[in-house]
Amino acid sequence: MKEIIVIGGGLAGSEAALQIAKRKIKVKLYEMKPVKFSEAHTNNNLAEIVCSNSFKSNNLTNACGLLKEELRILGSELIKIADKVSIPAGQALAVDRDKFAEEVTKIILENEYIELIREEITEIPKDSIVIIATGPLTSEKLSSEISKLTGNDKLYFYDAAAPIVNKDTINMDIGFFGDRYSQERRKDELLEDWKKRIEINQGSYINLPMNKEEYENFYKELINAEIVTLHQFEKNEIFEGCMPIEIMAKRGIDTLRFGPLKPVGFTDKRTGKRPYAVVQLRQDNSVGSLYNIVGFQTNLKFGEQKRVFSLIPGLENANFVKYGVMHRNTYIDSTKILDNIYNMKKNNNIYFAGQIAGVEGYVESISSGLLVGINVANKIINKEKLILSKETVIGALADYISTENSNFQPMNANFGILLQLDEKIKDKKERYAKYADRSLKELEKYKEIL
Repeated sequence: MKEIIVIGGGLAGSEAALQIAKRKIKVKLYEMKPVKFSEAHTNNNLAEIVCSNSFKSNNLTNACGLLKEELRILGSELIKIADKVSIPAGQALAVDRDKFAEEVTKIILENEYIELIREEITEIPKDSIVIIATGPLTSEKLSSEISKLTGNDKLYFYDAAAPIVNKDTINMDIGFFGDRYSQERRKDELLEDWKKRIEINQGSYINLPMNKEEYENFYKELINAEIVTLHQFEKNEIFEGCMPIEIMAKRGIDTLRFGPLKPVGFTDKRTGKRPYAVVQLRQDNSVGSLYNIVGFQTNLKFGEQKRVFSLIPGLENANFVKYGVMHRNTYIDSTKILDNIYNMKKNNNIYFAGQIAGVEGYVESISSGLLVGINVANKIINKEKLILSKETVIGALADYISTENSNFQPMNANFGILLQLDEKIKDKKERYAKYADRSLKELEKYKEIL
């Protein structure tokens, strides 16, 4: 039996290692922390969450919600942990990020089939089955080795983390708890059994309403604020899926009001009317002492973040415990390199998983780790490959990253990449419910391969 090596103890690498170990196969998991830290990581635990603490919607008529349910059905270990350490977030699955990382680390350390090795890998091991799951912040030396291996120059984009504030410093004379569209949640028959498993908290977000004058003053200061100077190679490489708020704002004065600051679904308790704009803050830890500003990924200088974001009514005296930061994300041109189980087309001993493979997002990274882990284990025990169809979100993501595309960039889960329905359904919620129903039925076919 060839030695199995997983490089990277993030979401994808941890899931892959646990899937292999679940099948009683030994695996070596390499993680460079604490010997070396990336620009964004700060603690020693595995599966550290750097940006938002939200795993997005739990609603099955949302593509990421459906993806999570697929992962639950297929036995994802990390989604199981996320459910265990979840905190109130309305229709979303949000986690206490510290508890999540602690729990993942504990389970891996206690697993007799996983050997955790804390050192930086700078060369790709030969004569082993290797899963490269080093994430969007792959070290420079290993990035260079991956470029040689794949025969391509590395690709890169940049995303950003939003600021976090102390709840006690938010002015709740202005702010109010509430969750947009809560009255419409989970009406589909498809979701009836969901109510038994998910407790809905309709007040998981703090909402800060703005009138027109307040919004326009904030907008003016935001678009004119100082940003961190980018290197030449960084310019124009910001990924659409994680757009800094100041870049989004420069697209037009009302862009934010149709995006992260849209006021639809809210009433300002002070006026009894819909506000002109609404800033939302989402709980960031289990005790509810920290909240992150939703959609406020930013590249503003720290002093400018304090000045400009304090103009938002309710945040005038806010204590910012963490400012937004931007960091490099690295990924390969997987459409030319990988097949639909994340295996290299030219070297069947090497797999990629996570954001370096071209999926974007926490849950998407976990899904790639699960698929790779199962298939590596199946390869060792001579079982059939698990190739999921495009009728499932996991299968559609794997197909997306392995289908040649000259304009390729990392992709979040979305219904647009799934195999289209045979029938045309105009109502969006009904259409998405059909996608979900079809996917969950499709997964029944794969149980024997697991």
